Amino acid sequence: MTLVQDRPHSHGAGPTGSPAERFTSRNPDDFAVPRGREEDWRFTPVREIRDFFEPFAEPTPFERESSAPEPASIELVDRDHPGVGRVLQPGDRVSALSFASARRAVLVKIPEHAALTEPIRVTINGTGATAYGHLVIDAGRFSAATVIVTYTGSGRSAGNVEISASDGAQLTVVHLEDGGSDFVHLQAHAVSVGRDASVKHVMIGLGGSLVRITPTVQFEGPGGSVELLGASFAGDGQHFESRLFIDHSQPNCTSNVLYKNALLGESARTVWVGDVRIRPDATGTNTYEMNRNLLLSDGARADSVPNLEIETGNIAGAGHASATGRFDDLQLFYLQSRGIPEETARRLVVRGFFADVVNRIGIAELERQIMAAIETRLGYTPDTDREIE
Repeated sequence: MTLVQDRPHSHGAGPTGSPAERFTSRNPDDFAVPRGREEDWRFTPVREIRDFFEPFAEPTPFERESSAPEPASIELVDRDHPGVGRVLQPGDRVSALSFASARRAVLVKIPEHAALTEPIRVTINGTGATAYGHLVIDAGRFSAATVIVTYTGSGRSAGNVEISASDGAQLTVVHLEDGGSDFVHLQAHAVSVGRDASVKHVMIGLGGSLVRITPTVQFEGPGGSVELLGASFAGDGQHFESRLFIDHSQPNCTSNVLYKNALLGESARTVWVGDVRIRPDATGTNTYEMNRNLLLSDGARADSVPNLEIETGNIAGAGHASATGRFDDLQLFYLQSRGIPEETARRLVVRGFFADVVNRIGIAELERQIMAAIETRLGYTPDTDREIE
């Protein structure tokens, strides 16, 4: 079914929130300025990001540090480079503005058949200004690599990330948000999965004031698989929002989604929207998405909206699940009955809550870093809590 538009506007959705066709354009003027009532923006505090809906007056590039083991490479290229724009089709006004305004892009290239034993690292540090960014990660045929992208510092940034896994490639991309209390970041991720390729996309939300990430996945050939993982810990004044769209258009492809959020603070807020579409030709599809939210204090709010649209009956499996709740009193009672103090027991429950996401990253050093950051947010210090070390 085709959605016909007779005027510029952001793409909309039907009663379930899952659009039949997503309107995309690289022209920002093809999208109306969001007012906060649109399906795509109804959970976002639009009043806090109105400056993102018009071109930034004086954008300034953020600082960047990067490293890549051979034979991979990282270079800064002009926007007209043939590797830029192959995957991305902006689906909202902010993404389109960023694509039109970012003059250069960071290109991460993994050659064909290269199997990297060390991760590629890219760190973007906000300098307090406004900035547009564009990152391209291109994994060649039958390559294997992990890319860790970390955002730190302060400022207001909009950007796009293009992730391409060619036929047979195995690619892991870890996106870590660790900015300061005044960092606002809106970013669209476009993922292309080739024939028999696999992509693991991990979103970790720890720092920043308002972070909105919108990953989309497109399968380019049969046999592809994608795993979308997310773990966010929102405190007072933090808003973490993830909007996913997985478009199954090829046969025998697999998608698995697991996002977990913990919220601590009266104004802590998380949003997760997961849209999965299985088109008529996508026979043999196997897909499942799950979102879990743990409320650690009164006033915290987690919105969770899974959507599944199936247009063929010949699939291997499809499903979704969503739950939001507080501490399990039975778990706390069990731990305390064995002499573990209440605060330590609560920390162990939170650690266990995140473990099945973080442990799937596959990089021990990064997993420890993330868990340590989460425990710090819970007030844990090794000097005062040695009994479980």
